[in-house]
Amino acid sequence: MSTNVKIIEPDSKSAEQIGFDLPGESESRQGDCCCFGLWKPTEMTSTGYYGGVEGGATHSKMVLMNEKGDILAWTDGPSTNQWLIGQEECLKRVNNMVEEAKTKAGLVSGTKLASLGLSMSGADQKEAQDQLISGMKSKYPQCSQNVYIASDTAGAIATATEKGGIVLIAGTGSNCMLITPSGESYRCGGWGHLLGDEGSAYWITQKAIKIVFDHEDNLKVSPYDIMFVKEAMMKYFKISERDELLHYFYSKFEKSFIAGLCKELAQGAKDKQDKLCLDLFRQAGEILAEHILGVEPKITEELLNTPSGLQVVTVGSVWKSWDIMKDGFVKVLQDRKRNPRISKISLLDLKESAAVGAASLGARSIKHNLPINYSQNAAVYFKAEF
Repeated sequence: MSTNVKIIEPDSKSAEQIGFDLPGESESRQGDCCCFGLWKPTEMTSTGYYGGVEGGATHSKMVLMNEKGDILAWTDGPSTNQWLIGQEECLKRVNNMVEEAKTKAGLVSGTKLASLGLSMSGADQKEAQDQLISGMKSKYPQCSQNVYIASDTAGAIATATEKGGIVLIAGTGSNCMLITPSGESYRCGGWGHLLGDEGSAYWITQKAIKIVFDHEDNLKVSPYDIMFVKEAMMKYFKISERDELLHYFYSKFEKSFIAGLCKELAQGAKDKQDKLCLDLFRQAGEILAEHILGVEPKITEELLNTPSGLQVVTVGSVWKSWDIMKDGFVKVLQDRKRNPRISKISLLDLKESAAVGAASLGARSIKHNLPINYSQNAAVYFKAEF
């Protein structure tokens, strides 16, 4: 790694908290953001209860809050990605989490939420959002008076800051979204396992399995020994022959289950120092950094010139393996030909579920500003200057 890169990694016990202000920010900003809710705080005072759901491809989480921003209850649920489980099942699971939260909070039966904000994996397109909103209102009218839906990236940003920034998701799937201070949104990736998901757990797993298949077919010989990955693959899927794996990829495809092998590959990289596993995570670091470069032309100077530089909220289980992704990630960004503008970057870890941001977005959609303590919701775990 080049000595021109200055890396500062805060101690985990004193991780830098965020919640920055941008120079020249106007308190009277007008306009809405297509996926980030209303920017301008409203003077309307609202009473009632507000819900937020962080809907993932593997698991989901729901928060119930009152008008003061106090958390009344949390509930957990399975995948709520409509493209993986179907719209009807998605709505059913969301409603189940909401009703469970109401029960935990001791609300009277039949109590409707003032708003329900859904930050959902697989809900980037407006048509899909409109269908989900219509479905919630028709099938579960007792759930909430108002329903607001945004992508999974929007909830993460709204949890960390009011000002915008980048969220980079690398969980079962992957996605990158830039939200500018004026509320415009720009995306790179997030096209699902057939067209995208680069750097995700599924992507790492699929690449590992493909390398084993290609090596044994003598189609493309791996430069690294494949035995650890092959044995981990056989053990995880409980198979003895390669062709038995086709069942999991075709007739009984379950994306989150396949992605689960990534955890075993991460352990192989960290504990066994397996060269193939290490290379897979290095590649993941590279391609995730390339997502940031994908939205770089639209990054405003305000976001680049914060005290911590460009702030990137990282979400998803793949980031738990940051130590073996870091070199690939930094290598891409230190290339000044590819990255002429980003001179300082900070990666942030959410300390609170993106369900909180989803609840905030839902409340903003009905002109209520939920008090959110942004400084406690995320912390810097990595800094670099190029």
